[in-house]
Amino acid sequence: MILWSPTAERIQGSALREYLDWLEEREGRPFADHDALWAWSVEELDRFWLSIVDYYGVDFSAPWTQVRTADPMPHTRWFTGARLNWAQHVLRRGPDSSVALLCVQEGGSPARDITWGSLRRSVAAAAGWLRRAGVRPGDRVCAYLPNTEHAVIGLLAAAAVGAVWSCCSPDFGAEGTIGRLAQLEPTVLIAVDGYHWNGKEIDRADVVARLREKLPTVRHFVHVPYVFDRPAPADAILWDEILAEDAPLEFEQVEFSHPLWVLFTSGTTGLPKGLVHGHGGMTLQGLMWSGLYCGLREGERMFTFTSTGWALWNMQLGALAQGASIVLYEGSPGHPAGAVFEVAARTEADVLLLGAAVVTATANTGVSPRQEYDLTRLRHIMISGSALPSAGYHWIMEHVGPDVRIDSTSGGTDISGAFVGANEYAPVRVGRIGGLLAGVDCAAWDEDGHPVVDEVGDLVVTRPIPSMPVCLWNDPDAVRYTESYFETWPGVWRHGDWVTFYSDGSLAIHGRSDSTLNRQGVRLGSSDFYDVLETMPEISETLVVGVDQPDDGYWLGLFVVPAPGHELDDSLKQKIVQTLRTRLTPRHVPDEILEAPAVPHTLSGKRLEVPIKKLLSGRPLEKAANIASVDDPDALRWYARFAASRL
Repeated sequence: MILWSPTAERIQGSALREYLDWLEEREGRPFADHDALWAWSVEELDRFWLSIVDYYGVDFSAPWTQVRTADPMPHTRWFTGARLNWAQHVLRRGPDSSVALLCVQEGGSPARDITWGSLRRSVAAAAGWLRRAGVRPGDRVCAYLPNTEHAVIGLLAAAAVGAVWSCCSPDFGAEGTIGRLAQLEPTVLIAVDGYHWNGKEIDRADVVARLREKLPTVRHFVHVPYVFDRPAPADAILWDEILAEDAPLEFEQVEFSHPLWVLFTSGTTGLPKGLVHGHGGMTLQGLMWSGLYCGLREGERMFTFTSTGWALWNMQLGALAQGASIVLYEGSPGHPAGAVFEVAARTEADVLLLGAAVVTATANTGVSPRQEYDLTRLRHIMISGSALPSAGYHWIMEHVGPDVRIDSTSGGTDISGAFVGANEYAPVRVGRIGGLLAGVDCAAWDEDGHPVVDEVGDLVVTRPIPSMPVCLWNDPDAVRYTESYFETWPGVWRHGDWVTFYSDGSLAIHGRSDSTLNRQGVRLGSSDFYDVLETMPEISETLVVGVDQPDDGYWLGLFVVPAPGHELDDSLKQKIVQTLRTRLTPRHVPDEILEAPAVPHTLSGKRLEVPIKKLLSGRPLEKAANIASVDDPDALRWYARFAASRL
């Protein structure tokens, strides 16, 4: 069902059409629409990415020798020999007196406006401080910060020096944060004292103290006094101190694939995987996505509801490279009800990016943003994190605006970007994603590796993209990288999503085909659950599984094997809930906590998360697992009986 179609005037005035007109002259051939662009972009992959370099004026301080090496994924390297700096491209546009960042806190307080000039001065000062502190290219600068200017300045300063950035949101507990940042052996830690959520001030002093204790490589600790008025921790450097001394704005020129930041996936076993993204790939991805698909131009505004723990936070920074400003919102999306849309109206956002769960939650409150706020400037709503339910499409049209283009997208932390989404030519179909993105050669494959249309298959990417990870952290021979994405089909990226590509050009994502958990649009690692719960004396072992439900629902179940002498009574259930809520995040609290006799494993000791998820999704036992490879077949049969009783 087509809900909305673009007008000819809208298409003609778009940033995408402006690029296509330029491309027609460059290539000497017509590009009538986005379909023509996509077909050319995957056929002439090198020429397409060269066009992005030239159209957006990517500034290479040393020339490239080869657009792309012939090595198969994951070993492909782009623009070999080229040198640049991502932060330089982010900060090169925008008049000094114009607003770059609009910082908003939940509760309706006035925005803190930070101009381009002020942002550049702050980044230069922070980078100067890092250099004086001995931080060199390749060193790690890590942070525990909310979605505020401190994180933006910190990242840009680290990038300007050539250091590697990684940030965890302060709604992460100590264990989840340490499990990520300790892998990086950071030199500098920047941490906040607390954050705001649902009208409450959340104190993180104890967590920060634990981080300092468990990150022994940190030589410099920077304290950000954001929520509470109290003395700084011992030996801390105050945030204002690192911005106090002006310095020249200098950008270390690094190789195209030099590490920029590390984003962590939520692995199902062991420590979370650290995905290393490079300066060059993020520069090209950010320019293409913010320009051709967000359609942003200098002076416009983008508001992304995100935390610093989500890849959307990193993605939004591409807007700055267009000279557009970004809105940084710190707090709950629903305090008060409809808060995200109130902020979008107040900050006069042109583009809004948020998770599907926020749309659903707002709709359930009965708030009608269109009736309460002036959203006339909002032209484009991008939805990520999970599929937008069909009712969500109709709600946006009715309660946000009939001329707002709904753009459901899907990508991931894996590429710090999107694989699929809409474009200015695509109609909006209820329950569907608009189509493919330029330069991304993806398809749905069946179990035998054959492309399928109008039926469910595995989402695969068959040709490399510059924004794919340069490597995984501490994976020098790319063993873990290959196992994560290329083990099923060598040289072909298997993303782990079930997808249907329809013959009309649209598509639908049906959820994860692996055991990654996805709660309210945020992926959660099962290993985080185990690390926290299995230190409790009452618990022998646990298993957590997430299952997509009909009508776009999602069920997160926790199976608990009590320790000898204990039982899973209401008291223990409450203790589990409290532990997950305080040591991880409220998102980690399961929908149901169930007692199980045992947890089955592979013969190598890995919990059978994927087979049990398949059982709970309706697969018969013989198709969900190979009994011969299970250490406790009777335990697996118990889960099969449990699943059958629930279907």
